[in-house]
Amino acid sequence: MNAKTSNDAPLIDPDDIGHNPTSNPEFNDLIAARLSRRKLFGLGVGTAGAALLTACGGGSDDAVAAPAPAPAPAPAPAPAPAPAPAAAKLGFNAVPKGLADVVAVPAGYTASVLYRLGDPIATGVTAYANDGTDAAASYDRRAGDHHDGMTYFGMDASGKWLPTAADRGLLVMNHEAITPSFLHPTGQTSTGSGNAQVRTVAEEVMREFYLHGVSVIEISKSAAKWSYKQASGFNRRVHTLTPMTLSGPAAKSNAMKTKYSTDGSTTRGTVNNCANGTTPWGTYLTCEENWAGYFRRITASDNANRSPRELISLARYGVAGTGRELWATVTPDTADNVYGRWNAEVLGAAAVDDYRNGPNTYGWVVEIDPFDALSTPKKRTALGRFGHEGACLGPVVVGKPLVWYMGDDSRNEYVYKFVSTKNWDAADIGGGMAAGDKYMDDGKLYVAKFNADGTGQWLAIALGANGITTTATPYAFADAADVLVNTRLAADIAGATKMDRPEWTAVNPKTGEVYVTLTNTNAASRPIGATDAANPRFYNDPKGSAATAQRGNPNGHIVRFADDNANPASLTFKWDVYLFGARSTASSDINLSQLSADNDFSSPDGLWFSEATPGLLWLETDDGAYTDVTNCMLLAALPGKVGDGARKTITNVDGATSRAQETIVGAAPGAAGLRRFLVGPKECEITGIAESGDGRALFVNIQHPGEDTRPTYTDPASFGSHWPDGGSARPRSATVVITRNDGGLIGL
Repeated sequence: MNAKTSNDAPLIDPDDIGHNPTSNPEFNDLIAARLSRRKLFGLGVGTAGAALLTACGGGSDDAVAAPAPAPAPAPAPAPAPAPAPAAAKLGFNAVPKGLADVVAVPAGYTASVLYRLGDPIATGVTAYANDGTDAAASYDRRAGDHHDGMTYFGMDASGKWLPTAADRGLLVMNHEAITPSFLHPTGQTSTGSGNAQVRTVAEEVMREFYLHGVSVIEISKSAAKWSYKQASGFNRRVHTLTPMTLSGPAAKSNAMKTKYSTDGSTTRGTVNNCANGTTPWGTYLTCEENWAGYFRRITASDNANRSPRELISLARYGVAGTGRELWATVTPDTADNVYGRWNAEVLGAAAVDDYRNGPNTYGWVVEIDPFDALSTPKKRTALGRFGHEGACLGPVVVGKPLVWYMGDDSRNEYVYKFVSTKNWDAADIGGGMAAGDKYMDDGKLYVAKFNADGTGQWLAIALGANGITTTATPYAFADAADVLVNTRLAADIAGATKMDRPEWTAVNPKTGEVYVTLTNTNAASRPIGATDAANPRFYNDPKGSAATAQRGNPNGHIVRFADDNANPASLTFKWDVYLFGARSTASSDINLSQLSADNDFSSPDGLWFSEATPGLLWLETDDGAYTDVTNCMLLAALPGKVGDGARKTITNVDGATSRAQETIVGAAPGAAGLRRFLVGPKECEITGIAESGDGRALFVNIQHPGEDTRPTYTDPASFGSHWPDGGSARPRSATVVITRNDGGLIGL
């Protein structure tokens, strides 16, 4: 996700590790140099929280807090989703932009807190103190931090998956990272500085290990109120210490061998879990995004112990530095190297003597079976290793391959898709991890090339294809497994199109078209001379009263494409730009989508299509560019189709330099097609979204409120936010559930 740093700054922030530093040709250079059914599913709180959830318009629309966790009632038979109108229309008044420390939703809606950082998910675990004193040993049975990508799995009375279930289900969500300021009594404890800085309190680090990863919780509705069941046997935390199986073509390869797993078949844990995905057999996909920064590797000493090929790989993925949380520095270590496994330096005679290959066991799509709490998650290596922002399931058709679309979340990275070798057989519904072995361990990986004429190609990422060979430069691939371990290098060589930070992907169930958020970029990553048709803007978006420069594409945009012949296995596609983020007051060369005060936005990130209302798109923002005017937001949209707009030539400006750039702009959405639905509390990101089986409850995650805080701890007024508990409380990431007061479908 996008850290709150100036888009004009050339620095690499902790959530943008592994950005593409190669000289891989930009889009225009490639043109000159080379001739060469809808998804099956979408995917106890203190009363003080009620004051921090508001409905615009006030009166009886004020939100109430969710009840304390209680045993779920026996569910009634799940009703079928209500039919959506033939031509869906947005049915709410736009929420104004705002900077208040609340969750604001339209009049007629209620937002209630459901699941907060530290909430207990097992019998006997006490309520969260929220002051840094809770014992680390309890954190494997508490909600993690930084709630992110999320899926609702409806469940019948027997505990089986039922996608249409309206009143009971499993909510599975990622916990991307942590805000250390609020997790310990006075923040992280360390000593020293620079490369010599070390963590000195092991209890703090263990707490952090557990706070990353994934939650599986049982939720239910009773008397129109949603709550989670603390004592459910389905509840589970998957975190940085959870044993994992490495599965697929790269498993057991030399690059995966470590002291922990000398045959390269297993690893421990998952980290930086951002967006998510689903499977048609009923499992959850969590995606490892900016994992590289957690590993310690001091290049001044370690580079001398590495081969030239290793150095190319390590540099391409950004494995360097002290480690963002300094986990590897805790001493003494444990017998099984709980802390030392985060040290990626060469320390022994061979790879099986240390964790030099530890980073190679991260950067994957991880499959979890939410209905089997004893199952071992699997890292599906056939889908490639990079900064996975998600894995969105494409149209599911019996007798046809399955496809997942994926973004690599870093500036100048790429868009990918994976197509299964096996054709879909509906008999595999409910097949658990065995179905994953069948469809996700064998297939073809592709990367996207966007042409200026609105067409595109899917370039194969495979040994022997598109220049990816054992003699390729700058990186010679050892074998087919090496191609997957070093997917970014393979995509560089293939000639993929660098994009403005690809994040979430979403597939329109009405059309099968794919939408990709390109959150933003800066002048250092894409200067004015490097724009292209698919990444067309360069401008300055001055921020705040000081008019701080934000040069590049600080507001981001959304590209959409349609695989030719409506065939997800096609190797060609057509594309346009669906939406451009911008201030409504910006010039026509910046505000290309003609946004108004009711729907302008910046830095699109989360993206998801409703299943109960096909064609309804939800768009979430993770912004640092427009936060002088508004907190992050959720918008509802009713998009058209690829090609519904027109070609346009814009003028980009950087100081005294101007440059014409042609692009393809989708039809302006207007108020009927795009409207702001929610504005979050201070310093948060809006991310993660799911709905109940009937579309009458919308689950949304509020991530890291108050994240920019550098508190004094003795003065609660120094906290950047007090959401969701209010008063003088430390802020907490949390899931909210949004319902319509009249019980209707959300957004219509």
